[in-house]
Amino acid sequence: MANGGAEIEAVTRQLLNGEFDINLLDQVVGAAYDPVSPHRAQANKALMQLQESPDLWQRADGIIEQSQNPNSRFFGLQVLDDAIKTRWKILPAEQKEGIKNFVVGKIIKMSSDEATMNREKVFIGKLNLTLVEILKQEWPHNWPSFISDLVGSSKTSEVLCENNMQILKLLSEEVFDFSRDQMVTEKVKRMKESLNGEFSQIFHLCEFVLEHSQQPSLLRVTLQTLQRFLTWIPLGFIFQTKLIDVLLNRFFSEPMFRNDALDCLTEIGTLTDLEPEYDPLFRELFVQFLQRLGNIFTPETDLSPAFEYGSEDDQLFIQKLALFLSGFIKCHLKVLEGQESHQALITGMFYLVRVSEVKDTEIFRICLEAWHMLAEDLYKTEHSQPNFYDSSANRVLNLNGNSGQSTSSRKFLYSPVLSGVRQVMIANMAKPEEVLIVEDENGDIVRETTKDTDVIAQYKTMKDTLVYLTHLNCEDTESIMLTKLTEQVDGSAWSWNNLNTLCWAIGSISGAMSEDEEKRFLVTVIKDLLGLCEAKRGKDNKAVVASNIMYVVGQYPRFLKAHWKFLKTVVNKLFEFMHEVHPGVQDMACDTFLKIATKCKRKFVTLQPDESAPFICELVESLPSIISDLEPHQVQAFYEAVGCMLSDSGPAVTIDRQGLQTKLMELPNRTWKVIMDRAAANVENLVEPSTIKEIIKILKTNNRLCRSVGSLFTHQLQTFFLDMLNVYRVYSERISSAVAQQGAIATQMSLVRTMRSAKKEVLRLLITFIDKSGPPEADPVAVAKGFIPPVLDPILGDYKRNIAGARDPEVLTLFSTVVQKLKENVVDEVPRIMEAVFECTLEMITKNFEDFPEHRIRFFEFLKAINHFCFPALFNIPPAHQKLVVDAVVWAMKHTERNIADTGLEILHELLQNVGRTPNIAQPFYQQYLLPLIQDVFAVMTDRLHKSGFKMHATLLRTMFHLVQMNQVTVPLFDPASQPPGQTNPAFLREHISNLLITSFPNLTKSQVAKFVEGMFDINMDLPTFKTHLRDFLIELKEFSAEDNSALFTEEQERERQQREQQLMAERSQVPGMIKPAEIDNDL
Repeated sequence: MANGGAEIEAVTRQLLNGEFDINLLDQVVGAAYDPVSPHRAQANKALMQLQESPDLWQRADGIIEQSQNPNSRFFGLQVLDDAIKTRWKILPAEQKEGIKNFVVGKIIKMSSDEATMNREKVFIGKLNLTLVEILKQEWPHNWPSFISDLVGSSKTSEVLCENNMQILKLLSEEVFDFSRDQMVTEKVKRMKESLNGEFSQIFHLCEFVLEHSQQPSLLRVTLQTLQRFLTWIPLGFIFQTKLIDVLLNRFFSEPMFRNDALDCLTEIGTLTDLEPEYDPLFRELFVQFLQRLGNIFTPETDLSPAFEYGSEDDQLFIQKLALFLSGFIKCHLKVLEGQESHQALITGMFYLVRVSEVKDTEIFRICLEAWHMLAEDLYKTEHSQPNFYDSSANRVLNLNGNSGQSTSSRKFLYSPVLSGVRQVMIANMAKPEEVLIVEDENGDIVRETTKDTDVIAQYKTMKDTLVYLTHLNCEDTESIMLTKLTEQVDGSAWSWNNLNTLCWAIGSISGAMSEDEEKRFLVTVIKDLLGLCEAKRGKDNKAVVASNIMYVVGQYPRFLKAHWKFLKTVVNKLFEFMHEVHPGVQDMACDTFLKIATKCKRKFVTLQPDESAPFICELVESLPSIISDLEPHQVQAFYEAVGCMLSDSGPAVTIDRQGLQTKLMELPNRTWKVIMDRAAANVENLVEPSTIKEIIKILKTNNRLCRSVGSLFTHQLQTFFLDMLNVYRVYSERISSAVAQQGAIATQMSLVRTMRSAKKEVLRLLITFIDKSGPPEADPVAVAKGFIPPVLDPILGDYKRNIAGARDPEVLTLFSTVVQKLKENVVDEVPRIMEAVFECTLEMITKNFEDFPEHRIRFFEFLKAINHFCFPALFNIPPAHQKLVVDAVVWAMKHTERNIADTGLEILHELLQNVGRTPNIAQPFYQQYLLPLIQDVFAVMTDRLHKSGFKMHATLLRTMFHLVQMNQVTVPLFDPASQPPGQTNPAFLREHISNLLITSFPNLTKSQVAKFVEGMFDINMDLPTFKTHLRDFLIELKEFSAEDNSALFTEEQERERQQREQQLMAERSQVPGMIKPAEIDNDL
């Protein structure tokens, strides 16, 4: 294309408007597919223009037949495809017939000759897809003979037959696998019935090919086609023909067809919910399959080398074998346990153990599903006998009773297999979330940067499986673990991976052993691990051992609580690890220390045997040296852990908690004092970036301590409370003056951002303190009188004065917390708080639904708190502000963000209840707001954007209608001058709502509306009946009828989900060891 772009445009115009020349099209396509052509982009644009041309499809046959450029032929086919998908319904019958004949003729012509078929494989594949698109439109109603024609032509030539099989495979996939999104249900149903009806022809064709053909490629495609049909064909074709026999004896034995045959057998083996008469057939299939498998390899064969060094087919075979065995066992375990097949079942499981040993994550996960199911099933059988006696008596009785026989023998039937499963589980244990130290792709030990959710999910399944397996035979689990540990200690099998998986497995079964077994087991484990830590040289080795020690001890608080010597040794070891600068070790040491401090706090604050004072006294003394190498965030975690110990104020605790807290905070308090002294000399010192960062660190440390120590923190806060408010004031003034001088852009400057961070930390500390306050040290009355008044001026004044972009949403959270915790003690302060934050925040968030998302939700939480805890205060504010409150609630209710809309609905519901309880407020409130509120709730309920709030919409409407119907609204809701004399509120509201609905929804009849409105006023309707009444009405509306209305049932679905979760949780909590120690609430 010499002249380039201009010529392409001219050619495109000619192709669209003038004589259609295929050579010209080839040139455009050539430029579009040529990676070095300078006109590639223009040529692509030209092709898009051509593709959009409404009549180009009529040239498709010419393009496909005559083009010299293979890409042009694909382009022609694409155009034809688009026409079939989008225009088929409007084409005249003869054109449809023409397209059909062209596509079928082309396929037959190209796939009748082996050389063409091999050369044009991709193009024929695309043609097949085009044919399937036509079938989705035409078959069965307009092309009833399609299957018989296809089957008939297949018997004429093997090459043609091979392509026909591809078409059948595609058709089955389209109708049974991918049709959900693209075809109407009715259409899919018709196509399925046709395929079912004509399946015997397809089956006989497959049978005929499998019996007579010698062509490997044809046999393979026939097996693949058959596999697609096996999930839904009538069972007689599978079990009353020679199919299984042919698959097992002819094809499974042949390496070339083995994988395709195995796919078919897996489909058959995982059929479920069949009549019991099929059980013997499944047994027979499993027994015969294992005999054939035995000819390939024995259950003792190590498959790892075959997988690692074998061909791709070998690897696929092992994966498919995992799917077959795992699927078959999951679907037919009880059937295979029968006397005649139980030996085969055990052999099959040994094979699955071998497959599980292969180092491949995907294969392991397939096997894991079967092992989890088996272990859970055996555990439940074992524990399903009625517990009328204690367990030891039970066992004796079981020896004589039949039920005991069957259940015990089940466990013993599997015991040789289960030992292998335990080995596999322990050797492949997934990494728990708590472990932060991992090996990267270069073989270095590093700190983990992201959480792998797949691994976390796999860990949970493996933990559950291993807990069940431990319950089934605790001695075996223990002996495998201790043998593997010995191999680590003596170095015979030492590796990072082996030690990791072993320790992760040990940690995962915490709680599954009895306390005595656990003690015996853990004493050995911890001693060996500590010895290993001393013996190993090299930073990486030490880091791996350290992370494993920390993980294991963190999982066994019950053992540590019972053995002070071990607990003390472990904690001192953690202090040692806090000086280990290897990435991740210090973090893990602080996390584990916090976990142990939470679970064993009582041990640290009371006097233990052979000690002269409680451990915490010694800890606080040596604190500076312990934390000397830690980063700021680690130091904060450390303070939280010690705060956790100090929070224990039980009768056994005799230490001076307040004195210890003062001693604990000496370091940060000393730094704070130095900063304050320098600020007193010159306030400019306070705004140095390094000083602000130091202040942020100190505030964060105090926050973490406050979070864990609780109300004892009052004494610490008093030491720097007023200083802290002064710091807040200084930073507020500096930020305001920067904004005044430079405008809103100032909030992006680095110094201003750092000062804002410090302000936020002050607010966060106050939020935590108020939240944790309570008797005896921080009584609500004392907090309301002593801490709240000084806070109001610097914080509220600053919030109100600032520009929108410099207001901190934490201020709203702080005052929500103040109202929630201090309740009626701050009711007198509420008008002042509202005056400062209400109007200015409302202005920020009502401009649109997007800006200031954090202020938005926190503002409504603040309103909710006032409504709930300080309701009288809402009516001590000016009337204009009262109206703003109601407007704000309505605005929230209409919000498209679900959590804000839900909060608005909850506030309105509670507001109506509170108003109803306060007679002097109620009537004026109803007169001013009730009618608009009913309209607003109706508007939100029928706008189709808020279906998830349906339960609250119904609750609110029922409350408001019933108020009127029961004559609790004594003031008129209407203007008496414009209504006839004797008009009542119920009659007025009926008429008003009926008119509103008829004008809003013209498709409703008067009788529909009358019936609906009558129901709304029926005071005998409870809430569920009222909801059904509303829901039926909504679905009648034209706007809702064509939509997915499942969201109207959200509440019921949510309740079902919660019930399922609670049931699952209750089941899990019955199994000792199933719930992590960190999740069990027994902290002392």
